[in-house]
Amino acid sequence: MAPRKVSKPRVPKCPDCDGTGEIAETVRVGPRKGRATAHRQAAMCLTCFGSGEASTTE
Repeated sequence: MAPRKVSKPRVPKCPDCDGTGEIAETVRVGPRKGRATAHRQAAMCLTCFGSGEASTTE
């Protein structure tokens, strides 16, 4: 018989980006970033720093 394979423990997903590592930010234009437009741009998730994994220390 072959030995059983041990699976790695699952790492919980980041709650802010749902495990993708990216979030969508609203584009702001004008002096001092005053007016928000309907456009969105991708940004790195600052909670998990783009890894998609939830931090273990809270």
